[in-house]
Amino acid sequence: MNHKFFVKSDEYEPLFKEGVVILIDKPLNWTSFAVVNKVRYRLSKIEGVKRIKVGHAGTLDPLATGLLILCTGKYTKMIDQFQGMKKRYTGRITLGCTTPSYDLETEIDHNFPTDHLSEEMIRGQAQKFVGAIQQKPPIYSAIKSGGERLYKKARRGESIEIKAREVVVDDFEIVNIQMPEVDFKLDCSKGTYVRSLAHDLGQSLDTGAHLSRLRRERIGEYDVSDAWNLEELIEVLDDLLLKKGTHVS
Repeated sequence: MNHKFFVKSDEYEPLFKEGVVILIDKPLNWTSFAVVNKVRYRLSKIEGVKRIKVGHAGTLDPLATGLLILCTGKYTKMIDQFQGMKKRYTGRITLGCTTPSYDLETEIDHNFPTDHLSEEMIRGQAQKFVGAIQQKPPIYSAIKSGGERLYKKARRGESIEIKAREVVVDDFEIVNIQMPEVDFKLDCSKGTYVRSLAHDLGQSLDTGAHLSRLRRERIGEYDVSDAWNLEELIEVLDDLLLKKGTHVS
């Protein structure tokens, strides 16, 4: 792909309004929307416009870290192209207990025995999730039902019927087991909910499970190792503002 990237360089060309791609390593406890807002505010100031077009190519939950691709200007039209790319994640699944959100966003609601589990069983069941699989998204997700986000309905305690959909898992490798924690590496298609995969693995092992750590390492050919640390990016943008005689209010 022949895209213009805003990379770590001493030189600066005012291309944000025209369009650039920015790779960001999203920190823990930040929403993807908050990252977009923080960057958009500064880019608009740098370009001297009221509001510059900025969007992200695939949400990361607040409790997840890793690669977030931001597109500005005309490159926002390419967001769907980025979203359709394969993803690589690393993370941790905690066995023996579940949460309503399938991750650490909500408190543990049920505990289950794990004495019957062996490393062979865990690795064997993980392989059963490789390929085209049917998966139900978590009720605590941003998918809309009746024009409203599912997580809003979930927080009100509403019961919702969620349809399964097909996703593709290219590789689900168990890289380390220190019971009850299982570390993994995952290569998967667009639309895969890693939280659901963790939950379903627990069910297949006759226990419970939830996702306790998640990091997005790659989107297509783009790697988090090439991404901006968010604090570093903000410092660079603030320096550009100062050079223009403007400061962040």
